[in-house]
Amino acid sequence: MTRHQKRLSAPASWPIERKTSVYTVKAGAGPHGSKGVPLLVIIRDVLQYVTSAKEANYALRSRSILINGKVITDPPRSVGMFDILAFLDRNEYYRIFPDSGGRLNLTPISSEAATSKLSKITGKVQLSPTSIQLSLHNGTTLIVPNPAEYYIGDSLITENETGNIVAHFSYKEGALVTVIGGSHSGEIGVLETISVRSGSASNVVQIKTNSSTFDTIEKYVVVIDEKFVEGGN
Repeated sequence: MTRHQKRLSAPASWPIERKTSVYTVKAGAGPHGSKGVPLLVIIRDVLQYVTSAKEANYALRSRSILINGKVITDPPRSVGMFDILAFLDRNEYYRIFPDSGGRLNLTPISSEAATSKLSKITGKVQLSPTSIQLSLHNGTTLIVPNPAEYYIGDSLITENETGNIVAHFSYKEGALVTVIGGSHSGEIGVLETISVRSGSASNVVQIKTNSSTFDTIEKYVVVIDEKFVEGGN
């Protein structure tokens, strides 16, 4: 299997120039898989901390680059939506967030905000009378006590170090949300209505921003809070 990805056919979410060269690195292992952006692309093409893959390998071997609080030394490791990037040597911290074009963007945050991350609940299974497994958008899972007032579509803030839940945002009308897909990707507004569709059709939601009101499908919406918008947790 090739370790390279043609730039022209790279996912639209990758924040890279398409015509500077033919190939770039292919996204490797990680919870986001091929939907994520390789860490090498972030530090070489986006942040331009290094100029080559060799320099990137050297930087990663310093063990000062973290994703969600964990040291990463693998250049192809994929970075995805709402991941937290920390560059300890530079004292710089970023959250991965969609821009208006649907590309993954690096939003600067504080060191305090970098200690936890946001996740959307995408699945829920009862394991036993006393425990429930929550599946999150980034491929990870959490085990919580039963009963638990967590539902599919809700968002959680979890500590990177312990995995403990420190905040819970319910998916409901009136919630503050951001859009992570479609033509309105990157927009933030209030969830006005949720229209439940029958069968396999996606539920449709209406979102009101400061400048407009629009409809999108439910899977593109993630609940956040004001601190998230301001660069906090």
